[in-house]
Order: sequence, then structure tokens, then C-alpha cells
Amino acid sequence: MKVLVTGNAGFIGYHLTKKLISLGYKVVGLDSVNDYYDQNLKWDRLTTLGIESNLELNQHFHNDYLNFYRVKLEDKGKVFEIFKKEKPDAVCNLAAQAGVRYSIENPYAYIDSNIIGFQNVIEACREFGIKNFSFASSSSVYGGNKNLPFSTLDRVDCPISLYAATKKSNELVAYTYSHLFGISCTGLRFFTVYGPWGRPDMALYLFADALRSNKPIDVFNHGDMSRDFTYIDDIVEGILKIIQNPAKKPKKPSESNSTQAPYKIYNIGNNSPVKLMDFINEIEKSFGKKFKINFKDLQPGDVKSTYADVDDLIQDFNYKPKTTISFGINEFIKWYKYYNKII
Repeated sequence: MKVLVTGNAGFIGYHLTKKLISLGYKVVGLDSVNDYYDQNLKWDRLTTLGIESNLELNQHFHNDYLNFYRVKLEDKGKVFEIFKKEKPDAVCNLAAQAGVRYSIENPYAYIDSNIIGFQNVIEACREFGIKNFSFASSSSVYGGNKNLPFSTLDRVDCPISLYAATKKSNELVAYTYSHLFGISCTGLRFFTVYGPWGRPDMALYLFADALRSNKPIDVFNHGDMSRDFTYIDDIVEGILKIIQNPAKKPKKPSESNSTQAPYKIYNIGNNSPVKLMDFINEIEKSFGKKFKINFKDLQPGDVKSTYADVDDLIQDFNYKPKTTISFGINEFIKWYKYYNKII
């Protein structure tokens, strides 16, 4: 089976690519390796997959198990050219401009990557007859939802960041393509993913950087926040189940949905939210140092709590993320110290 994965230089895409290769899949990778955060980290991830570092845009690398293209998904011609050449059996779209707060500063980056790029990938699936399509959505689509835990049955019509709006748009487009063209489409709403090789703009990495350099950290909403932190290995295991089991038409229409599209949305979260201050305490224990903390108000676009209802994952795949926060943070800190050469 040949799987095309977008976003291989990214945190989740890198781990998924590595897992697929270990299981004997042929992988086609697409990533622009942009400079939203340190490109050296992205190239270091790719190097562990055997990819030559610092490929120029539109250059190609291949070995026995991976064909990698450095390409912008906004470039429809290049994307279609790759799909026509590679003929993948399944597509998993993980490439996106990430970050809730950055979407306020640079909205056009989100339109280019998350709207135009996504459209090019799903349209290529239609054009070249690929019926197995999965894609990254986000828990951010729940916006200011007050109902906990967040359920895929909840209405998500009120995003509070542009990032969230683009992810909701992806879900709507995927549903339409599923309904019109019979493409099996599965969206995955990730909940605060963390672990080794994680993004340096996310809380865990920022906090580790602060401890390393003895700088204070900013803790928003005065620490009164909680997140359904989900370890990367659990996320990858969930994605694999989706790739191996593409969405099917429902046996009967639901009360809210009368069509028979092969389309499904899942939450992937730990189903066990952790208070932010408890999260911080675990980092201190693992790193062996104490934080200096600046407590601040809640930032625009942020939500106080996230909490995933994962009943559908359990029901359909007998699967539920299970990594504890203490284990996950310890694994990250071990990697962080190794990667940054901290004795």
C-alpha cells in the first residue's frame, strides 16, 4: 500500500511517516519546509528519515521506502503532477499552517496553506480516483463550547480564531467531496499533541526552553486552564487505524444527517484533561528545576478548557489514547535534553 502524507517535516507528519515506513508501507511525502518555526528542526526530522537536508523548493528525494517532494501545496500544478506520477492508494493530509495565536498576526498564511493547499490535495484525490482520504482537523473547531467533554455531535459554528475557521472549512469541503464523489473522508480533531520532536512554538517546548535558560514563563488565565494533552504515539496509532479503515457510508441516516456519504469525524484526545499547573509541575519534576512564572490574562483566540469525547474511537476501533502525562513529559524532556545537548 502506498500512502501519500503531506506535512512530513511537521511534528505529527514526521512521526506518522516514520511509523508507516517501519510497518513496510511505501510513503510519498509532500512538505514545503516553511520557516514558521526553526527550519533546522524540520530538516533534522527529515534527516532521520534518510532525506537529504536542505533540498530546494520543487526538488525531489527518494530511497527504497520514501519519495519526498519539497513543494508548496498551494502550487496546484506541482501537486497534480505528483499525484499523477505516484498514484497513491491513500492520502493523509497533515500539512497546515498551525498555531491559534499566529493566525491573528498573519491570516493569509492560513488561507494559502489551510484553504488553498487543502483544496488542491482533495481535488487531486478526485481527479486521480483516490477514495481513501484522511485529514487533520483540530479541537480548536469547538471554539468557546461550554459543553464538556467536547463531542463530535456538538455544533461547531462559532470558531474564535482564523485557524479554527480554516479547520472547520476543511471538514465542510471534505464532507462535500465525500457526498458528491464518493471519496471516503475522515477528519481527525487532534487535542493538544505533545512528545519528542514537538513544535518549538507549543507550550511544552517553550517551557523547557525557559527552564534551560532560567527565564520566566507566561501562564495565561492565571493558570486556570486545562488541556486534553495527547501523546504523539497515541495520535499516530489513531491515524493508522483511520488509514487502514476508511470511512464507510452509514448503515442508516442519522437524525441530523440524511445523506449517505462515506464521511466521519473523530476526536483524538486523551479523554482526561490535565490542569495547566499540574502539567507545569510535571515538567519541573522531569527537568529537575523550578519555574519563575508570570501570570497573565486569557489571550484572544484561546479557550479555558479542552476535553475530548472519544467514544466513537472506542466503539469503531476499540481504541483509546492511554499514555499518562508523567510518562509523556518525561519522554519529551529526555529527547529535548539529548537534542539540545544538555548534560
